[in-house]
Amino acid sequence: MLEKVLSKLEDILHLAGCLCLVCVAGLINADILLRLFANRPVQIQFELTELYLMPALATLSLSRVFRDGGHLALEFTPKDLPGVLGRVISLLRLLLPAAFFTAVTFMSGKFAFEAIAHGDVEYGVIDWPLGWAYAVIPLGCGVLVLRLLHDALIGRAVAET
Repeated sequence: MLEKVLSKLEDILHLAGCLCLVCVAGLINADILLRLFANRPVQIQFELTELYLMPALATLSLSRVFRDGGHLALEFTPKDLPGVLGRVISLLRLLLPAAFFTAVTFMSGKFAFEAIAHGDVEYGVIDWPLGWAYAVIPLGCGVLVLRLLHDALIGRAVAET
C-alpha cells in the first residue's frame, strides 16, 4: 500500500513539475513575441519563472525520475556484488543520498517556514510571497527521501541506481 500511495504522490508531483515546464516555455515565448511585435514585455514573466516555476520544475519530479531510473549516474562499482558486501553497498547507495536529501529537506523546510512566518515578499509589479515559492523544495526533496528509504528498507535494492 505504501508503494501505491508513494507512486501516486510522485506521479502527481511529476505532473505538476511538467506543467511548470510548459508554463515556463509559454511565458518566455509570449514575452519574446510581445517584445518583438508589440514592444511590451510580459510584466510578471521573470519573477514568476525565477521564484516559482524553476524551483518547482527542478524539484517536484526528483522522486518520480529516480523511481524510473532516469537520473544520470556514475557507476564505479559493479551493479550486483555477491554476499553481504553487495547488500551493504546497495543499501549505502540508497541511504547516503537519503541522508543528504534529508538535510536538504530539513534546511529548506526551515527556510520556507521562516519566510512564511515572517511574510517575506519579493517586491515587483506584483508582491510575490516568497515562503510559498520556497516550499516546493522541501516537498520535492522530502518525497525523494521517502522513495530512497522505501527502496532501502523494503529490501528492493533498485538495480537502476
